[in-house]
Amino acid sequence: MKIKLSLVTLLFSPVLFAQSYQKIHHKAILVDSHNDILMKAADLGSLMDGDGRGKTHSDLSRWKEGGLDVQIFSVYTDGDKKNAYAYANREMDSLDAAVARNPDKIRKAYSYKEIIKTVNQHKIAALFGVEGGHMIEDDLGKLEVLYKRGARYLTLTHNISPAWATSAADENNGKSLPHKGLTDFGKQVVKRMNELGMLVDVSHAGDQTFWDVIAVTTRPVIASHSSVYTLTPHRRNLKDGQIKAIAKNGGVVQINFNPGFIDSSFDKKEAIFLKSHAAVLDSLKRSGMDGHYAVDYLYRLYAGEALNFRPPLSKLIDHIEYIIKLVGPDYVGIGSDFDGINTTPLQLDDVTGYPLITKALLERGYSKKVIYKISGGNFLRVLKANEKK
Repeated sequence: MKIKLSLVTLLFSPVLFAQSYQKIHHKAILVDSHNDILMKAADLGSLMDGDGRGKTHSDLSRWKEGGLDVQIFSVYTDGDKKNAYAYANREMDSLDAAVARNPDKIRKAYSYKEIIKTVNQHKIAALFGVEGGHMIEDDLGKLEVLYKRGARYLTLTHNISPAWATSAADENNGKSLPHKGLTDFGKQVVKRMNELGMLVDVSHAGDQTFWDVIAVTTRPVIASHSSVYTLTPHRRNLKDGQIKAIAKNGGVVQINFNPGFIDSSFDKKEAIFLKSHAAVLDSLKRSGMDGHYAVDYLYRLYAGEALNFRPPLSKLIDHIEYIIKLVGPDYVGIGSDFDGINTTPLQLDDVTGYPLITKALLERGYSKKVIYKISGGNFLRVLKANEKK
């Protein structure tokens, strides 16, 4: 697991080390399993093929700079949105339009082989991940249409629960629920996904839903954007037993960059920050701005102040390393949640920061082989294992 080449030698040669980590980073196939730029495209008109600096975490130019090879684009709307399935298709349309405008830079990929072909052409391979089972509107036919459009995973729940699965939020809010876990229809959803070759995503799932999935699925699962509960006890994170179960299942945990999921002290610090700017926040909301985007704007407005409590990059690396030490290097990857989170760890201001993850892993002594697995190899293995045979 540890590299044989002396890190002391590299670290005493800053130029050599910089060249080394950049070379390793750009040789790896970098997969990010969760990015919410399509939500901003639908809600705010943000264009991924424009210059989003200062507005978004992502755009085509910066993905290239950051060495990204494969992006799973989250298709999301909250549970209050009417006609969620139609909204999902609208978000998919925005990616299809961007791909059509930029055929030399980005391409839709529907399989492992197409991903590798696209990466070898030096283009970004684009796929969808539908975030929330409510978006299929209790209809397996709609699930299949989304799959045909390029959705290669379905996050069974978001914070709200569809009628057939319970979310981590609902299982932990103290309210009485008609059931916990998967209903019979929920088990049908998982089985149909297995048949299609669509990854079952347990991020956001409640504990009972998680264990029901493990009992039902015949294919490896993913957690597309979750972190480690032992390090940061947040309901969205995975407990040790769950991580071990995913490893036994042959799946992968894609670590989320959300500061509240990687630093247990962050939420209290953020609450103080938001309280100190409550008047501005209330004004933004009264103007009609959605609460999520109002907080996002606040972080940009007071970026210097936020530097005092955003967690260091090392906190993110701690979560990756914890999983490696718990179950080995084959079951962890990257699911940033860029453009779905209001702020990020230090040094990861946007997608151009990806190489610093490689640098940090090298500094902790991990080999190229392990870094290639974390960067994308583990996720691609799981994707390939889910494809129909």
